[in-house]
Amino acid sequence: MSAASGSKALNGKLVTVFGGSGFIGRHVVRALARRGYRVRVAVRRPDLAEHVQPLGAVGQIMPVQANLRHRWSVDRAVQGSDAVVNLVGILYEAGAQTFDAVQSFGPRAVAEAARAAGIDKVVHLSAIGADANSPAAYARSKAAGEQAVLETVPQAVILRPSIVFGPEDDFFNRFAAMARMSPALPLVGGGATKFQPVFVGDVAEMVARAVDGELRPGGIYELGGPEVLSFRQCLETMLKVIRRNRLLLPLPFRLARLQARVLQVLPKPLLTVDQVEMLKVDNVVSGEAEAEGRTLKGVGIEPRTLAAILPTYLDRFRQHGQYAANRMTPGPEV
Repeated sequence: MSAASGSKALNGKLVTVFGGSGFIGRHVVRALARRGYRVRVAVRRPDLAEHVQPLGAVGQIMPVQANLRHRWSVDRAVQGSDAVVNLVGILYEAGAQTFDAVQSFGPRAVAEAARAAGIDKVVHLSAIGADANSPAAYARSKAAGEQAVLETVPQAVILRPSIVFGPEDDFFNRFAAMARMSPALPLVGGGATKFQPVFVGDVAEMVARAVDGELRPGGIYELGGPEVLSFRQCLETMLKVIRRNRLLLPLPFRLARLQARVLQVLPKPLLTVDQVEMLKVDNVVSGEAEAEGRTLKGVGIEPRTLAAILPTYLDRFRQHGQYAANRMTPGPEV
C-alpha cells in the first residue's frame, strides 16, 4: 500500500507548512495530504526535503525554499495558500539560529506574510511552558512567538505540546542510544520533573483539524498524552522497552548547570544551561485547559500511550535488535 493510498481526492486547497521536513513536520504533511490538501513544504534546504514527497500523491507535496530570517522568502512561500502552518523551532541556539530569530521573529514574519496575503487560517506550534517571565530563553521566545502570531492574526490557533515522542524523536531515541553505550543515565534535578509525553501522530492530527477549521479561532490548545510521568519514570519505561538495566543517577540542578556550561559548546549539545532551567518546571497540560476542553480529548482525539508506541521504534536499541523477542533462549539483560 503506498503512502498516498489512504488519501482523499485532492480538495483544491493549498497549505504552506514551514518546517514540514522535520520530525513533527513529516507527520503533519502526511495528515494534510491524506485529507486531500496540496502541501507546500517551506524549508531552508529543499534539496534535503525530498523525503516528504512520497507522503502524498504525485505532485501533491512540493518543497520550496524559505528562511524565517528572510522575510521576502516567507512572503513568497505563502502566496496562493489557503492556510499556513508554522512548525519551526529549535532546542538550542547555533550561529544565526537563535531563539529570538527562530521562535520570536520567525512566527511574526509568518503571521505578517499570511495577513498580507489575505490568509486568516494560521496554525502555530508552540510548547507547554511558553512563559514571558521564564528564566529560560527558550520558554520566553516561545511566549513571544505566540504573542506575535495572535497580535497579527487574532484568529490563529496556537498548539502547545508537551514532549513529543515518535520514531524520529530527540528524547527517547537519545536516551536509548546513551543506554546502549553507558552503564548509567543522568537524572537532572533528581528526575522529579513531570512530563505528559504526546505521540507525534496525535499532534499532527490536531494540526490537521485546525487547518480543517474544527478548532476555535484564537484558541490556545495544550497537547499531552494520557499519562503524566516523572523524568525518572520516562527513562524507566524506555529501559523496560529496550530490555536494558541501567543505573539512574540523580544529578542536582547546580551540578547539572555546571556540566551544561561545558556541554552546550558542542555542535549538538547533550545539555544546555537553558534546558536545565526548563527542567525545573513541570511540563504538563494545565487544569484550565482540561476544564475548557482545550486538549486532545477535548476535541475528540484519544491520545496514544507510550506502551503502545515505544516498542514500534525503540526495538533497535535492544541487545539483539528487533529480533531479541524472537530468540529461543533470551540472553541476560545488560
